[in-house]
Amino acid sequence: MRNDREYTMPYTIPYMIHEKIKQEITEAMKARESERLSYARNLSAALTNEAIAKGKKPDTLLSDDEALVVVQRMAKQRKESIAQFKEGGRDDLVGHEEAELTYLETFLPQMMGKDEILPVAEAKKAELGVEDKTQMGKLIGAVMAELKGKADGTDVKEVVESLF
Repeated sequence: MRNDREYTMPYTIPYMIHEKIKQEITEAMKARESERLSYARNLSAALTNEAIAKGKKPDTLLSDDEALVVVQRMAKQRKESIAQFKEGGRDDLVGHEEAELTYLETFLPQMMGKDEILPVAEAKKAELGVEDKTQMGKLIGAVMAELKGKADGTDVKEVVESLF
């Protein structure tokens, strides 16, 4: 995959992501970019599997919200794989997973940083009246619901833990 290529997507049409993936396959085939083609096909297959799991026909386009859930799930899997491969000393597999993760991240919205999560977590803590660490799970759930798709769960957990 060429790293110098910039992927930009306007989120105006409700099925933009799924449609963009289908276009990526065609573009990658024409450009003879085998890695990008592989990543796009993997993502397309995951979107099709999600459509089938939801009881839809295989050629049904998923809405952007549904597609984002799939992309986030795949990105999380790649991050876990990278960590496991590094731990196992399999540096030969890390590069491939990192490249695919980079590709997947082009379809994800920009995630909030910990400094942006902190005010939301503090406000939720005050709103829910959370006083001690035993209610931390409740607070994490509330913050995640508030920031749905805008913040990484690991970052939210770290910020909430820092409040206690």
